[in-house]
Amino acid sequence: MEEADRASTARMIDFWLGGEDHFPVDVAAARAFEGAYGPCAPLFRELRAFLGRAVRTIAGAGVDGFLVFGAGVPTRGNVHEVAPEAAVLYTDVDPVTIRLGQRILAGNDRAGYGYGDATDVGTVDSALLRRFVPGWGRRPVGVVFLGLAAFLDDATLAHTLDELYAAVAPGSFLAVDFDGEELAAYPEALAMMGPQFRMRPPAAFGSLLGRWTPTDDGIVAVSRWRPDGSPAALPDAFHGGLAIKRSG
Repeated sequence: MEEADRASTARMIDFWLGGEDHFPVDVAAARAFEGAYGPCAPLFRELRAFLGRAVRTIAGAGVDGFLVFGAGVPTRGNVHEVAPEAAVLYTDVDPVTIRLGQRILAGNDRAGYGYGDATDVGTVDSALLRRFVPGWGRRPVGVVFLGLAAFLDDATLAHTLDELYAAVAPGSFLAVDFDGEELAAYPEALAMMGPQFRMRPPAAFGSLLGRWTPTDDGIVAVSRWRPDGSPAALPDAFHGGLAIKRSG
């Protein structure tokens, strides 16, 4: 497996999820972050569980094609594992993670991996999009947009979500999350996230969706979004939900 010389958030998450597709540099970075914040594995397992619940909800509505931005490592309960009958195109901008994902999915005829910048849907390879999300623009699809909003300013995020809204057919779903203000109490950990990292108060989340309409669940702490049983007792670090394109 190709080695990496810089840590990747995607592979750090794989480490926290108990996966095997990460490198020593990712483990070192993950442990350094935990030293400044505290245990992260329960938070990211809950975020991955939220992804699973959201994807099952989308698939349950009859959607059988997904485009995933900032996909990270396509294992440990990622989209194609939760919805095995669906077709899935994973995208990312990190070349090492892309090649890792392509290796993992080699031979899978229902899931592919390629380059895609979430802020410009035009960067997604059109051939891959036609192959793995054949209904793109013509029938409802699921767009997964997790772990990205925190690294986009409000104007860029609003433009990005509006561009995606315009690109998909009515009836399409958006799975999205936002980072709350949890890290404000941990300045050393916050500094590790870099200057682009955006914390936002929960009251701001709804307006950032633009024309997308949240489901009746709203945007809530991920542990409280349609939980399987009692919600996990965790800090409200991540808030998420589903939104729908109801009309053209």
